[in-house]
Amino acid sequence: MFKYETIQELVDAAQTSGKKISDIFIEDQAKAMETSPEEIIARMDEAFQVMIDCTVRGADKDLRSHSGLTGGEGYKMLSYAADAPEGGWMGSYMTKAVGRALSASVSNAAMGKIVAAPTAGSCGILPGCLVSAYEDRGMDREACVRALFTAGAFGLVVASVASIAGAEGGCQAECGSASGMAAAALVELRGGSPQQAATAMGIAIVNQMGLVCDPVAGLVEIPCIKRNASGVMIAFTAADMALSGIDLKIPVDECISAMKAVGDSMPEALRETAGGGLATTPTGKKLREQVFGKE
Repeated sequence: MFKYETIQELVDAAQTSGKKISDIFIEDQAKAMETSPEEIIARMDEAFQVMIDCTVRGADKDLRSHSGLTGGEGYKMLSYAADAPEGGWMGSYMTKAVGRALSASVSNAAMGKIVAAPTAGSCGILPGCLVSAYEDRGMDREACVRALFTAGAFGLVVASVASIAGAEGGCQAECGSASGMAAAALVELRGGSPQQAATAMGIAIVNQMGLVCDPVAGLVEIPCIKRNASGVMIAFTAADMALSGIDLKIPVDECISAMKAVGDSMPEALRETAGGGLATTPTGKKLREQVFGKE
């Protein structure tokens, strides 16, 4: 049973023991599941491999979602990273990271196996960040896997205190939470402190606070796939700001509470019902008719 109710409790436990957030969570999970830390890490490594695999599958130029609305986004971005001068404005590393996030999301839309981290709609953000760190920056695989435990621990707090479901809190609860989880993982992967990991999560959350969930045709495709791309960018930005020593000023747990309050105040039309936002634009309605026919 997860015993931490706030991010600060996790940070304090890590600082008191001189351990990383991931170490705290691995020990906690091993005890709860009555198994060894090595077994827990091995299981997470399997999840990391699924993340790698879905970034490859989703990059297939011919892969399309069952609706036909999306497909090829990851392929196009990764091709652009390879062909554009200097990898585009973001540089090849960041452009490829975005390409991986898009690929994972396309794989999800095409009914592929993904890791819901924390949800299917936000499944591209952690792979975009950590698979890129592993494949393009040469980060140690086990270090990347361990960083996923930090992401998971922080995500569990968000799920308990606020929400990770678009139907409850809008897309801020999905992509916002995923981006915060990824930012915290990136900080730990770079050797940052537990407090910096918490700060990074807070920065990521505030930069997506108020983001609505307005899926066109009620499908997790438009604009969901592209929001995974922006979630990756925010995660890297938040991690680097925290590592630089920039302080958010508002404690991360207060940011999470504020996110919940914002989500609770959202009208139902903006919480995954396809009743507002992009879903109700003229083109959004036409796309729905294209998939499901006229009502």
